[in-house]
Amino acid sequence: MGKGVKVAVVGGAFAVMIGGAGYGAYNIVSALDGGGGGSAGAAETRRSGPPDKEEVRETADAFLGAWEKGQAAEAASYTNNAADAGVLLTAYGEEARIARVDITPGVPRGATVPFTVKATVSLDGVSEPLRYTSALTVVRGQTTGRALVDWEPSVVHPDLRDGDTLVTGESAQPPIEAVDRDGTVLTREKYPSLGPVLDTLREKYGDKAGGSPAVELSIRHATDEADTPLLTLAEGEPGKLRTTLSAEVQAAAEKAVQAYPESSVVALKPSTGEVLAVANNRDDGFNAAFQGQVAPGSTMKIITAAMLIDNGVTSMNGPAPCTDTATWQSQTFENLTGMEPNEGATLANSFLRSCNTAFIKLIDEKPVDDASLTREAQERFGLGRDDWKTGIASFDGSVPASGGPDRAANAIGQGQVQMNPLNMASVTATAVTGAFRQPYLVSPELDGRQLAQAKGLPSETSAQLKEMMRLTATQGTAQQAMSGLGGDIGAKTGSAEVDGNATSDSWFTGFRNDVAAAAMAQQGGHGGDAAGPIVAAVLRAGG
Repeated sequence: MGKGVKVAVVGGAFAVMIGGAGYGAYNIVSALDGGGGGSAGAAETRRSGPPDKEEVRETADAFLGAWEKGQAAEAASYTNNAADAGVLLTAYGEEARIARVDITPGVPRGATVPFTVKATVSLDGVSEPLRYTSALTVVRGQTTGRALVDWEPSVVHPDLRDGDTLVTGESAQPPIEAVDRDGTVLTREKYPSLGPVLDTLREKYGDKAGGSPAVELSIRHATDEADTPLLTLAEGEPGKLRTTLSAEVQAAAEKAVQAYPESSVVALKPSTGEVLAVANNRDDGFNAAFQGQVAPGSTMKIITAAMLIDNGVTSMNGPAPCTDTATWQSQTFENLTGMEPNEGATLANSFLRSCNTAFIKLIDEKPVDDASLTREAQERFGLGRDDWKTGIASFDGSVPASGGPDRAANAIGQGQVQMNPLNMASVTATAVTGAFRQPYLVSPELDGRQLAQAKGLPSETSAQLKEMMRLTATQGTAQQAMSGLGGDIGAKTGSAEVDGNATSDSWFTGFRNDVAAAAMAQQGGHGGDAAGPIVAAVLRAGG
């Protein structure tokens, strides 16, 4: 030992007495608060309060120095969770194949020390440089009062979360080059809201699209989430995955939703069920277009009208009186403000004006019962059976049999009914063709999955629905949004009230030739205010 250094035993632990100026009288080697190394603490009086500048510097230097030398256990001993730290730091050198580590501390900011890591990742004779920045924070150990690194996986790499680890090897799946129906490459850079969809496609179909895996340094998550690549040592050969998407329609959908917060849209081909576009503009990144579960408002009246026609209650030109109010089992329902009553209205007239009371009065007619709307949704429109296989995760709607006031509320798209734009685009497609064709994003031939089946609509019902939607687009509540669109067009608007929100959700679904689309914008107002322009823009691109 050098001059001025004495060794003593304090409290059963070795202590080194430092001569001259220094911070603290002893450097206690203790297994408490994380391990056997660490910064100095007082022998007679355990320190308290935040670590001082000297403690922060010495603890950071000791931790980073041991890590830099590949001494995982030693580095972990300078943290307040030596067990977890040791596992990840060991994996850093062994599973992740990271070596020649050079760590440069930055200027401390209080108890936080930023640092830069330069290293090399090597596997099978291939090496790539690795560089990134991170930070650590020094805290006071609760048991011994030692200054210790506050352990978080993000200390080792800023993208690591609890339970994550680092690995270097072949990627779990080969890279995928997703292309649209005409062979145009689809990337998250060009189509940002497709990012989560493309990640799912890679994970699910990587082994079916051909290609070879890349060699990567990746974060392996503790959850079922796909690995996150950090560094590529060797490029894989991409497999080509053809989707049903249209690059042109997708581009229009991406642009359209950007104008309205918390909005989503889906477009598809009624003649085949092929999805042409799926886009979301949401802060949470959730694919609400495919997986959302919210009330669809008056777009639901397409299904309700079909149920009334199929059960012989009325027809397009039959009676559907539009009154100021309608009471169903003690609950009173009203129309949108400003709607003029029309006691002599037909179903077509009440549909194009979206009169709530007309539909509520008619659901009391025989043979309609609590389950009639559910049967129509499931058997005719293929909804609510949890059997859609689109190629990625999706929700296929819910129209539960309901008694009491919810029976009336369900008929106008409130109550317990839940839908998303994918569901309502499919409803429109079924309405205008008479056939239910389950929407899909990837051909079922790729993996042999069976698409859902439903018997669809009688031809006379489909013809009436299509004509009522045409009238709505040219004379009714959808007229403004659909103006300027040529070809065979039709639409239905919707506004869904949500408890706690001052503004209703905006819904709109429509068709133009062989394209059907549906959109929602949460708290977007009336159907034509936000969702309408989104759908019109998509139909314009696709029709």
